[in-house]
Amino acid sequence: MSYFLWIEDFENYPKVTASEVLGGIVEEQSLSDNKQQLKNNLKKQGVFVELSFQDGLGFIRNYLNKIDYIILDIDLPAYSKGDEINADVLHLLEQYYGYDNENDDEVLLLDKCKELKEVAGYHIYTELVVQLGFPKEHILFCSNHGENLKSIQDAFKIAKITLPTIYQKSNPEVQVWVVEKHQNPYSRLRRGIIEGCQYLRGLPEEKLRFNEFIKKSDKSIGIEDIYDYLGILENFFPLHHPDKSLNKYFIRVLAHEWDVAEPKLLRQSETKEKQQETFAFSSIMKMTRNWSAHGNVFDKVKPQDVAYLFIINMRTMFDLGDKILPYEKYLLKLFNDIQRFQYQIVT
Repeated sequence: MSYFLWIEDFENYPKVTASEVLGGIVEEQSLSDNKQQLKNNLKKQGVFVELSFQDGLGFIRNYLNKIDYIILDIDLPAYSKGDEINADVLHLLEQYYGYDNENDDEVLLLDKCKELKEVAGYHIYTELVVQLGFPKEHILFCSNHGENLKSIQDAFKIAKITLPTIYQKSNPEVQVWVVEKHQNPYSRLRRGIIEGCQYLRGLPEEKLRFNEFIKKSDKSIGIEDIYDYLGILENFFPLHHPDKSLNKYFIRVLAHEWDVAEPKLLRQSETKEKQQETFAFSSIMKMTRNWSAHGNVFDKVKPQDVAYLFIINMRTMFDLGDKILPYEKYLLKLFNDIQRFQYQIVT
């Protein structure tokens, strides 16, 4: 699955709006007309919701690495009820809307916030594309107001910036776009690897068992070395879909540590069945290392192949127990029929 950020204020009928946009990827029973409840429910399904310009701006400046795609409304309140306006929004009002913060004029502030509200989504868009380098192909403008803003359209033309297509929320193409991005194999693979590396970097050192495959006379691998290794893997795939050759290079990096490791050195006090499983996985990784270094067998690998090797590599390097972990579930969704998938964790 891919992770989404949806910046939307839900002015009217939140449940209907969410169904129109996300109906193809979320459970219908999780939708609600209560905005906060809806926000909480959608987060559990990989959709982060921010209800104001201020909150959306804060998210993209601090947590952009958590998401893969963005659904963006245009007409957004400057900040949410119950919150105080922050320095970032005040600075923008001063810079573009003539607001003087020194005067502390509440009426003027409300007036300028109203001006910002009508075009807030465009500020988010330019911040994403121009300042943060977020790929515009990963952004969907979804609003019922955008086509009426002729001044904004003219401004884009003057700046020689292509105006993004703006869809009505009820437009069937919106749900098609969301479903397509949600199921995108590259995005799913990338997200699963990111979530996996972040999870593994949070494990205590005693969960690392990779040194069991290294001769006692050789230098063992420290936990900090493994953290560096996971950091490289976590940031390997760019957000924008790259050349397919990156798959084989990722596998080469993934398997490189097995250069000094030997499956036959496995020393574990586990059940015989579990030892056989671990030995099989470690043997696959040892062969993967040799093949990636001395042949072209991985030149045409698919996301499913990369996901498979990532799962078994981490299952071998770490003691992860018997349950399927959340990041593994993400990666297993790359396979059309999970029941046919040969990788099976003993339960």
